[in-house]
Amino acid sequence: MEQLNRSGSGGRLRVRAARLVEFLGLKRSILGLLSMAVLVGMGEHMAEQFLPLYLLALGGGFLSVGFLNGMDNLLGALYSFPGGYLADRMGTKRALLLFNVLSMVGFLIVVLIPAWQAVLAGAVLFLSWTAISLPATMGLVARALPKDKRTMGVSIHSLVRRVPMALGPMVGGAFIGMWGVELGVRLAFVGALVMALVAAILQQVLIEDDRKPGEARAASQAEGNPLRLWKEMSGDLRRLLVADILVRFCEQIPYAFVVVWAVGTAAAPGPVTALQFGVLRSIEMATAILIYIPVAYLADRGHKKPFVVATFVFFTLFPVLLLFSRSFGMLVVAFVLRGLKEFGEPTRKALIMDFAPEGRKAGMFGLYYLVRDVIVSVAAFGGALLWSVQPEVNLLAAFGFGAAGTLWFALKGRDLGPRREHA
Repeated sequence: MEQLNRSGSGGRLRVRAARLVEFLGLKRSILGLLSMAVLVGMGEHMAEQFLPLYLLALGGGFLSVGFLNGMDNLLGALYSFPGGYLADRMGTKRALLLFNVLSMVGFLIVVLIPAWQAVLAGAVLFLSWTAISLPATMGLVARALPKDKRTMGVSIHSLVRRVPMALGPMVGGAFIGMWGVELGVRLAFVGALVMALVAAILQQVLIEDDRKPGEARAASQAEGNPLRLWKEMSGDLRRLLVADILVRFCEQIPYAFVVVWAVGTAAAPGPVTALQFGVLRSIEMATAILIYIPVAYLADRGHKKPFVVATFVFFTLFPVLLLFSRSFGMLVVAFVLRGLKEFGEPTRKALIMDFAPEGRKAGMFGLYYLVRDVIVSVAAFGGALLWSVQPEVNLLAAFGFGAAGTLWFALKGRDLGPRREHA
């Protein structure tokens, strides 16, 4: 009798586990994707986060740090389209392996050659791994999961990526604390190299191949010319792109100056300390993590447009709320709102994949990000000019761009309802 009870209890646990796996969309390929996100992300955040310190320690000076930051933004924009094209042409599995190998070569250069010039050369290969791999990642989610599970798949990926974001800097900081900046950062890159190797093995074992024998013709249809691919972008996706660009202007105009507003400078201290600002960032991240799964569940079963509009509203309200935040308590409210901007971000990415044509989803996703990020890169320079006029001008200008983008998508953006999702 006891054995039957035990057997029945074990069966119920297996059923519940199976339901949870089904609810979260944890198919084999998705598990391979998530393992890659954790391992490569850990290496990225425990090593790359401390590159400015390493460059200065090697004698590169502040110009090398500025060049690294500029290169990161530029490559992040330029790598998106080739990443999508290669994923469409080679297949997701082979493309992700290629991107991993490129990162490992970059890590190896930093480990073997302790010179700031070598660091910048290696950074070309690993700095924008996320940007070059994101179209392939989204393409895999679109292929592995049905339409009514894509938002959940993107949300789980976004949530899991936050784990190495939180843990990586602590591990890298511990390395520097034990071995100093130069040796500590190089050892962190050794760790990143090992984890990238393990990730490459896991992704090849777990991710199913989307290029079967006889599909060479389909691979040859991948479009390598962004101008020709642009003609295939639907009106629905272009309208979303316009709104997204305006809202990203809202985000990027004050982005680099948020910490200045909160912490201030030596000449004019702000309302919080650097430690309290770190707490605010943790509050922002915790807020984002808490909303991912419930919002994905609702978005996959209802209309997507309201969730994207809500996200754009949160983006828009943050700079104007920041304008009135002159205490730690008010900044907590502002950063909770900033965390809520992730409310519909996975939904927006899933919408891009739904609007993209079949067979070109990774390439179209990469083109979307290429166009968006190249244009939005202007906002960083404009934000500095506006801040130099007056901080309030910067924040109000950001609010204006966000309001314009939100209204545009609310009026012109197309929705995909639950009936279409299951079609």
